[in-house]
Amino acid sequence: MAIQGLALAAFILAAKATTWVSAASLVTFIFGDSLTDVGNNNYLQYSLARSDYPWYGVDYAGGKATGRFTNGRTIGDIISAKLEIPPPPPYLSLSKNDDALLTGVNYASGGAGILNDTGLYFIQRLSFDDQIDCFKKTKESITTKIGEDAANKLCNEAMFFIGIGRLVFTSKCISDSATSAAPRINHYLLGAGSNDYINNYLQPFLADGQQYTPEEFGELLISTLDKQLTRLYQLGAKMVAFHGLGPLGCIPSQRVKSKTRLCLKRVNEWVLEFNSGVKNLIATLNHRFPNAKFTFADTYGDVLDLIENPTAYGKFNHLLINNPTDA
Repeated sequence: MAIQGLALAAFILAAKATTWVSAASLVTFIFGDSLTDVGNNNYLQYSLARSDYPWYGVDYAGGKATGRFTNGRTIGDIISAKLEIPPPPPYLSLSKNDDALLTGVNYASGGAGILNDTGLYFIQRLSFDDQIDCFKKTKESITTKIGEDAANKLCNEAMFFIGIGRLVFTSKCISDSATSAAPRINHYLLGAGSNDYINNYLQPFLADGQQYTPEEFGELLISTLDKQLTRLYQLGAKMVAFHGLGPLGCIPSQRVKSKTRLCLKRVNEWVLEFNSGVKNLIATLNHRFPNAKFTFADTYGDVLDLIENPTAYGKFNHLLINNPTDA
């Protein structure tokens, strides 16, 4: 079986996505970090967040590194397979007039966060704000190609997926084999926040961890995300899936801080508070924009169960996965 980060969550999110599908063709616009990056960082010359070398891609088609931060497929790839469409290409690989812009684009960038200063030590990455700027340029190019009315219709019917909420296992786990077929439509896929904690707030040498309490930092993320999702809506996003955070207190960089090497309870509590805040924000956005459909994909409990009960999901290398939490 292939090593696939967050494979379980991918299948769950894909299952949620298929409940929206009803049209004959699907356009997807994907935003995020290393969870969904399919090669944008390959085009950032000075980026330190790269995955264009072995053994990345060893289990992907062709067996070579593509810029995906996994040996196999990303969540976006798996969802695309379930919807029977090709995975959208990386934005930075396309020209301004490329016809591929009409069938979906991936803007995700390893190291990205909700906050623009998240991941600064990676030198180059596309923050969520940068990715929205790129989508704005995409829509301008689409408008030039097919006209304003048709461009608005394409974006309104597209699926937006935001996947900036990663939890990557370094263990051998679930196969990323293709899932069953499903009808098609257009949406946007999103998920954000993990780098804002792991590569920002929880880094002792960065300012945010000293400047804000956990509650204040969570509020900063939610208020910033509110502006970003509102901007996406104003640019035409009407079908948006936002992927929440997994138990970040269980990733190696946090467990190593515990004397017992167990999950850090306080970090997971902050994650749950963030997810709760996003759920409330999603409800607010649906009320504010009644002609849109914002959806929150909550996989926290499923991923935690995978960590606590690994044998229920198949064969694992127990390098990472063992029991519960530490304070």
